[in-house]
Amino acid sequence: MVKVNENFLKLPGSYLFSEVARRINAYTAVHPEAKIIKLSIGDVTRPLVPEVIKAMHAAVEEQGTIEGFHGYGPEQGYEFLREAIAQGDYAARGVDVQPGEIFVSDGAKSDCGNIGDIFGVDNVVAVCDPVYPVYVDTNAMAGRAGEYQEALGKWNRLIYMPCVEENGFSPEPPKEIPDIIYLCSPNNPTGAVISREKLKVWVDYANAHGSVILYDSAYEAFITSEDVPHTIFEIDGARTCAIEFRSFSKTAGFTGNRCAYTVVPMDLERGGVKLNTLWNRRQTTKFNGVPYVVQRGAAAIYTKEGRKQIRANIDYYRANAKVIREGLASAGLTCFGGVDAPYIWLKTPEGVGSWEFFDRILAEANVATTPGAGFGPSGEGYVRLTTFGDAEDTRTAVERVRNMFQ
Repeated sequence: MVKVNENFLKLPGSYLFSEVARRINAYTAVHPEAKIIKLSIGDVTRPLVPEVIKAMHAAVEEQGTIEGFHGYGPEQGYEFLREAIAQGDYAARGVDVQPGEIFVSDGAKSDCGNIGDIFGVDNVVAVCDPVYPVYVDTNAMAGRAGEYQEALGKWNRLIYMPCVEENGFSPEPPKEIPDIIYLCSPNNPTGAVISREKLKVWVDYANAHGSVILYDSAYEAFITSEDVPHTIFEIDGARTCAIEFRSFSKTAGFTGNRCAYTVVPMDLERGGVKLNTLWNRRQTTKFNGVPYVVQRGAAAIYTKEGRKQIRANIDYYRANAKVIREGLASAGLTCFGGVDAPYIWLKTPEGVGSWEFFDRILAEANVATTPGAGFGPSGEGYVRLTTFGDAEDTRTAVERVRNMFQ
């Protein structure tokens, strides 16, 4: 008789964002007249920029010719995109990353989960708390997380690194030494960042103990502070202890086109094996690559005009962040994030739980948020708001919430 992966049965409830969507749908079913503004799921609203559209149109035309047709592409990504990434995202910052260390994929979320394939299930994993759910859930599915302790909202084999107001929402190296360390900067959900000085501490810690840092920098394009690195490879020693994940989803509005990449340095070895080799083997076995048309569109953002156009979109979302931060602060609410990241971490009024506050704002203001408790125990007492909405909708949503408290 077939046996299922029983680790799936240990997962609590449904995936966070699925539950948020379910609650919104349940409310609108009862209140069809309600005009819900979603500041919950971080999907972009600005269209693809003209330079990207032009490149994708040209690629579509190529596909209609004998000479220009592309079938299966390289699983690691086309050389033109890998080279553009190496030059545009790394060499431009004085960082040496070679095209052979770059693996183009269909999303940072996918890679952050799939990377576990190259690690043994007996590795000890450390995650920030609160944390993007995919880090925790995929390790639970693989059997690394142990048993879920419902009363604590934690898995008993994971190391939780509290990121709370008292430490500036910045993780600190744990006393128990982990094998795998997930870091996300700018952080989802808190919007906090890790400074150059603190990131150096993490790199030295990982190298000293033989740990591997899985560094999610999907939101690096929103960084404005000078002391915050845009890539972990700006830090000396990172090439021997870190893997970095990047995405075009929020940078260039590719949430519906799916394109990202992961950097696995050639210098990174564990057990006498290059992790680049293992990841390459995994990808060539389980992944058929990102479509040619999409990769051509991604490469277009590295042109002079493409950079200018996507920067305008990022500035649009930054303006939304300012509207949310200042508007909610004027209503007496406490906000964090939204400076170097596209997320606002809103503290709920004293004694009000995350889901309770979610339901209240949904009902009274018709505004959807994401409950912080869904990101981990330390997320209780907060909700996350995204800045990726339409500007007018964002202003309206903030005004509705302001009216609730004034």
